Amino acid sequence: MRFSEDKINTLVCSDGKGRPIHIWESPEPKALFLAIHGGMAHGGDFVTPAMYFKKYGITSIACDLHGHDLKKKVHIPGFKIFLDDLDLSMEWIKKKYPDLPIFIMGHSMGALIATHYELKRPGNCEKIKGFILSSPYYLNAIKTSAALVKAAGILSALVPRMNVPIEDISIYLTHDPAIAGRHIEDERDHIRASRVSARFANELLKAQKYIPSNIHRWSHPLFCVVAGNDRLANSEATLNYLEKIDKNLLTLHVYPDNYHENFNEVNREEIFENILNWIEPLI
Repeated sequence: MRFSEDKINTLVCSDGKGRPIHIWESPEPKALFLAIHGGMAHGGDFVTPAMYFKKYGITSIACDLHGHDLKKKVHIPGFKIFLDDLDLSMEWIKKKYPDLPIFIMGHSMGALIATHYELKRPGNCEKIKGFILSSPYYLNAIKTSAALVKAAGILSALVPRMNVPIEDISIYLTHDPAIAGRHIEDERDHIRASRVSARFANELLKAQKYIPSNIHRWSHPLFCVVAGNDRLANSEATLNYLEKIDKNLLTLHVYPDNYHENFNEVNREEIFENILNWIEPLI
């Protein structure tokens, strides 16, 4: 297994296609993390936190998302497909691990997906004990002009698969050189994408637009880690949005020097210890 998984199963997704389910299984699990990876990444990216939490009785599961199918370019029909597939992931987990408390762990775009799931499908979140989010991709770090947003919508409709130019910030994801090197290898092997389609870019912009006026409806315990030196997600906007959540539900940690990938940063064990302490009273 390339990412130290104990097993890899297959999830039949809403488009009828089977996609890998990466599983890091604790021998005597007391909880389960359903992890949602970021844009252009893959489920194996969660190997670092998964291997840590496995030692403490937590099984981690991460599915490869729609559009992230060992291709150079990410393309999706719409953001809703992520939520539909998350429903299927939850059904699969309930059958395979019926007695384990479930936590959803999302990073970057995965955190954006998790937020939509919490707000739009509360009836499907009944078994979820809480959410763990890292660097939520609620707003681009580089401001998107109104003209560019309009153009993205037009291109998404007319030429949905057209390549959209994006800045390469791969050197600003983590301070850990070993993990940065792994990302480069994954991109070389087409496990990690390097391009996005016009439809994908536009759907993310629309999904981000939903957050400010709806996040106040958040209803589950939330542990959130925000990176202060984030070149991808706007950390200031994230903090402003999080202020709208009931303070009794939110546990917030801000690391001013962290790059985007908190779970792969050099101070990750401190973050992981805080997560362990947070989940203990919830399971």
